[in-house]
Amino acid sequence: MKAARFKVSTREFQLDEIPIPTPDAGQVRIEVMAAGVCLSDVHLLSGILTPAYLVGDEVTMGHEVAGFVEEIGPGVVDWVLGDRVIVCAGVRDSKNRVTTLGFDYDGGFAEYVVADVATLVRIPKDLPFEQACIIPDAVSTPWAAICQTGQVKKGEAVAVFGIGGLGVHAVQLLSVIGAEPVIAIDPLEQARARSLAVGADFALDPFDPDFSSKFRDATQGRGVNVAFDFVGSSVVRTQALKLLAEGGRLVIVGLANEQIVIPNDIAFAYKRTQILGHYGSEPLHTQEIVNLIADGKLDLSGSISSILPLEKITDAFHQLENKINNPIRIVIKPNSN
Repeated sequence: MKAARFKVSTREFQLDEIPIPTPDAGQVRIEVMAAGVCLSDVHLLSGILTPAYLVGDEVTMGHEVAGFVEEIGPGVVDWVLGDRVIVCAGVRDSKNRVTTLGFDYDGGFAEYVVADVATLVRIPKDLPFEQACIIPDAVSTPWAAICQTGQVKKGEAVAVFGIGGLGVHAVQLLSVIGAEPVIAIDPLEQARARSLAVGADFALDPFDPDFSSKFRDATQGRGVNVAFDFVGSSVVRTQALKLLAEGGRLVIVGLANEQIVIPNDIAFAYKRTQILGHYGSEPLHTQEIVNLIADGKLDLSGSISSILPLEKITDAFHQLENKINNPIRIVIKPNSN
């Protein structure tokens, strides 16, 4: 089968022909119908991110996957051939380590992928694979950051830094749970415009000379209860800390392999500020997103910027890294049938 392979030691990436994988006990093989391209994939290629638990030196990339159950391994029950599924992007192993699909073990930029049944979530027949595939990271990660790590409540004021593939869904989901106001912050005009289209109450440019006064007006001078960094930037974090209300939380989701710096410990302590790290999501969060879509509370149809064949995956990386046409999610289709 065709697969997008990454060699860690040399940072080489290429399409290869490799054997079709066989599911072990407790696993199924999935025919991949759609796989989302994430900025984390670009960071893997550039060296910002490195697999933590990969056995060997090569891995098939791709951690946002949707498709059909195509073969069932020994001992698997409750799953049948043809089931439409998405694969959770990470799994907690027997050593309590969180390993990531497409980083620590073979992922979905391929015609087929093997997955543990514990990581599978069924999807409705009317949910297109192109939309479903982005749920396990682009949507479930901000959802888990909002509900589990950030503990955002209805009526709380929230700032979202970075209205890209994760941030735009954070804005949507914050609107769903009733956060108010939701303030989207991004230097790109197109990103700010789309945040307003999906539920943001305000959209601000962090480099606007009048940013501070506009932010004060948006929060009536109180600041925000929670700020989310979906960018992965020390500059963003420094700015976000200053915007927090007393007892406010900064949730860091974007990864940059940088030090976390607290500009002023007196202000940090006096305001009882918290800095919280967040990574990924659990299967329950993925299932909750599927439920929100099934209930008509969440629409991902506007999130798919383009669809490309596997042979064009390097084009997808280039478009995402350089923000060409400011994509939300580019989707790869390894199988066109």
